Amino acid sequence: MKAVLVHRPGGPEALDYVEVPMPALGERDVLIRAQAFGIGQPDKLIRSGVYKWMPPLPANPGNDVAGIVEAVGPQVSGLAVGQRVLLSARDLAQRGGCYAEYVAAPADAVHVLPDNVAFEHAVSLPNYQVAWALLHNCGSAMPPHSALIIGAAGGVGTSLVQLAKLAGMKVIGTVSTQEKAAFARKMGADEIIFYRDEDVVARTRALTAGRGVSLVLDHVCGPEFYSYLGALDKWGTIVSYNAFAGLPTENLMGEMRKYLDICPAIRCFSFHIYDHDREGRRDIMRKVIGYLADGAIRPSIFKRFKLSEVRAAHELLDSGAAFGKIVMTPD
Repeated sequence: MKAVLVHRPGGPEALDYVEVPMPALGERDVLIRAQAFGIGQPDKLIRSGVYKWMPPLPANPGNDVAGIVEAVGPQVSGLAVGQRVLLSARDLAQRGGCYAEYVAAPADAVHVLPDNVAFEHAVSLPNYQVAWALLHNCGSAMPPHSALIIGAAGGVGTSLVQLAKLAGMKVIGTVSTQEKAAFARKMGADEIIFYRDEDVVARTRALTAGRGVSLVLDHVCGPEFYSYLGALDKWGTIVSYNAFAGLPTENLMGEMRKYLDICPAIRCFSFHIYDHDREGRRDIMRKVIGYLADGAIRPSIFKRFKLSEVRAAHELLDSGAAFGKIVMTPD
C-alpha cells in the first residue's frame, strides 16, 4: 500500500510517497480503508521535526483520516466491516500515522460516522473539536456574549465562527483581504475587521457600542497581543492558542493592570490538555459529529489533493493562502 513518510524533517520536499507493508491488525484493532485525510498544523510540525510530541523517524505525519472499516480484530465488538469511521491521532498513543491507504488503530479510538456525513467533512471535525473547547472551556464563569476571532477565515477560525454563532454569540472576525472577508461572512461572521488597514481594538469597541467582547481568540500572538486587552468587556478573556508571530516582550502583569476596571484574564490553551482526559475529548468530538450530522455546522473545503500530491498540499498549507480545510484522498 501507499503511505507518506518523513525520513529527514524539512519542508514539503521531506514528504515521501512510498510503498510500505500493510499494517498488522491486532486483536483489538480495526483496519480502516482511507477515504479522506485532513491536513493541519500538527502535520506540518511533524514534517518539520519540531513537534513537541514528535513521533520517531521515519514518521508518518498524518493526524486525521476518515474511511471504511475493512477488517476487525477477533476481540473487537461494536464495530463491523463496512462501517464509516473517523480516526484522530489525538486518540492514539502517538501522534501521526494517518497518511496511508490503510490504517490500523485500536477499535476504541475510532468514532462511527452517520451515513449523511461526508468523509472529507469528517476530517475537518478536529478543528471544530479545538474550537468548541476554546469557546466553552477557556472563558470566565460568565457565558460569553461575543467573540473577536483573529484570522476568521482560517481552518480553526471558520470553525470558531460557526460554533460561536451556534452558541448565540456576536462574532467579529479579522481578515486580510476582501476575498477572506466574504468567506468569513459566509461562514457566519457578523462583522469584519481588516487588520492590516484598521485599528482592531477601536473597531471592536465601535462594533460593540463601546462594550467590548467576552473573548478574544488569537493564534498569532506577537507584538499586537496585549493590545487586545483594550477590546475586552468586563471579565473578558484573551485566549492564546498558538504564537505564530512569536511572544510579546512587554511585562504581562504590567499590561493587565492597566485594565483593572474590567478584571481581564489571559489564558494559554492547547488541546493537549485533553491528552489524559479521554472521555472529555471524545465527548467534544461526539458533539461536533452531531452538529455536522444535523447540518448545524458546514465545513468548507478549500482545495482537494490526491495522497500522491502531498507535497503540493503542504506547499499550500505553508503559504497561508488557504481558507477553509485542505483535504487529500487516496489515489
